[in-house]
Amino acid sequence: MSWGTELWDQFDNLEKHTQWGIDVLEKYIKFVKERTEIELSYAKQLRNLSKKYQPKKNSKEEEEYRYTSTRAFLATLNEMNDYAGQHEVISENMTSLITGELTRYVQELKQERKSHFHDGRKAQQHIETCWKQLEASKRRFERDCKEADRAQQYFEKMDADINVTKADVEKARQQAQLRHQMAEDSKAEYSSTLQKFNSEQHEHYYTHIPNIFQKIQEMEERRIVRIGESMKTFAEVDRQVIPIIGKCLDEITKAAESVDHKNDSQMVIEAFKSGFEPPGDIDFEDFTQPMKRTVSESSLSNSRGDGKSEPKFGSKSKGKLWPFIKKNKSPKQQKEPLSHRFNEFMTSKPKIHCFRSLKRGLSLKLGAGPEDFSNLPPEQRRKKLQQKVDELNRDIQKEMDSRDALTKMKDVYVKNPQMGDAASVDHRLAELGQNIEKLRLEVQKFEGWLAEVEGRLPARPEQPRRQSGVYEAQNASGVNSCAQDRESPDGSYTEEQSQETEMKVPATDFDDEFDDEEPLPTIGTCKALYTFEGQNEGTISVAEGEMLYVIEEDKGDGWTRIRRNEDEEGYVPTSYVEVYLDKNAKGAMTYI
Repeated sequence: MSWGTELWDQFDNLEKHTQWGIDVLEKYIKFVKERTEIELSYAKQLRNLSKKYQPKKNSKEEEEYRYTSTRAFLATLNEMNDYAGQHEVISENMTSLITGELTRYVQELKQERKSHFHDGRKAQQHIETCWKQLEASKRRFERDCKEADRAQQYFEKMDADINVTKADVEKARQQAQLRHQMAEDSKAEYSSTLQKFNSEQHEHYYTHIPNIFQKIQEMEERRIVRIGESMKTFAEVDRQVIPIIGKCLDEITKAAESVDHKNDSQMVIEAFKSGFEPPGDIDFEDFTQPMKRTVSESSLSNSRGDGKSEPKFGSKSKGKLWPFIKKNKSPKQQKEPLSHRFNEFMTSKPKIHCFRSLKRGLSLKLGAGPEDFSNLPPEQRRKKLQQKVDELNRDIQKEMDSRDALTKMKDVYVKNPQMGDAASVDHRLAELGQNIEKLRLEVQKFEGWLAEVEGRLPARPEQPRRQSGVYEAQNASGVNSCAQDRESPDGSYTEEQSQETEMKVPATDFDDEFDDEEPLPTIGTCKALYTFEGQNEGTISVAEGEMLYVIEEDKGDGWTRIRRNEDEEGYVPTSYVEVYLDKNAKGAMTYI
């Protein structure tokens, strides 16, 4: 089966068909190229997706990845990153093995096709020229034959006419002979040309054209084989990465199987356990006793004295409420002006010190915590201190390793002075020694705090005291001078754990009032210029454009105290609100 013998007369159709084959090849190249672009885009999107959900370094989100479920999710993100890399490999291999190779092959194919069809056209033009020569020889032979026939007829006519002279007859005879000779010559030329044409035609249709068409057929068959091999490569490129993709999926499955709900539950306990015991029962306070007293002056004075001491100490020692329970105010407390009780409170030095301690607690809540983590519950404080000790020990080990390396270098310099000056590392060795000493002192300090906490963690023999869900950050001096329970500006309770240095401050009317003080009077309004997410204790979240009440001006620390309703108040940055103070408002307090 050969195109040269079967399609000897289909030159134009073969030209169209081979051009169509090149178009198909170019279309396939374009298809593969778009596939590689899709693979790259998909890989990029997968990488961006994995990066988007990766935990940020040194953030709270990173701490959440200690649970088995979140670690499995992190492993999934990492495997998806590798999964994306395999799609990039697919794109690269398809570009190099298919797109690049076929593009070069198409250029070679076009040149080869052009050469073959140029030879075909040349052979076609040659046979057409031979045909034209044959036609011209044939027409000339036909013309000469007709001219010889007419000359013969004219001679015969002249010879039969008696009136024509002998000379005219002779002339006509010679003309007829000449024409006959010319006809014979044309016949011979025509015969020669015809024989030559038949030979050329036979060679054209049985030799030249079959050879050219055979080359075109081979070219077309190579193109078909090449596109088939490219399609096979297309599948092989995908098949090569299937094991790695399968391994990625196996790792994801393995990570999912490593999720341990029991372990995560235990980690929640370790993360949030405070170490406190649940609160005990609240003692009954009998307020009907004053009704049974006598009306005498002595009994009246005694009842006044009792009325001052009993309820107060009872409420302070055993009436401490849990953070989500509000204390009821006595009628006396409700009627007594807050300004009078505040002035009375400010005249007492221990309470001034306690009040300043509470202010420091608020500032610590709005900023960084204390160095000894005293603002945390005992169990959480112990964990933080242990982490700090471990971190310092690692730093000490790093410094010691550096010192050992420098010591070895110095020994080498001493033995081989040409390699360096031994005295050049003395300064660095001294610095490392100082750093190690400082770090050891830090370790001793934190180990002391850790030992103190670990000594307090066991259950106490006395009745458990009620603790707040949120701790105020207070330093040791402020807490020792303020052993009584206080409310911080955000309404959370604080209580000092130490019993050795606890000061006993006499209870007064204002003690209970400060624990359960009436809402501060409104001194103006404000409008939120920006949205503020109050995530720290003592702050309040506000939305842009929201109108709120001002209950305390900025005292120079950059914070303004506001209220939304009876139950919601807190601090916001002064720069986030526009304050409208009421000139007639009274009762605004200035804290020192």
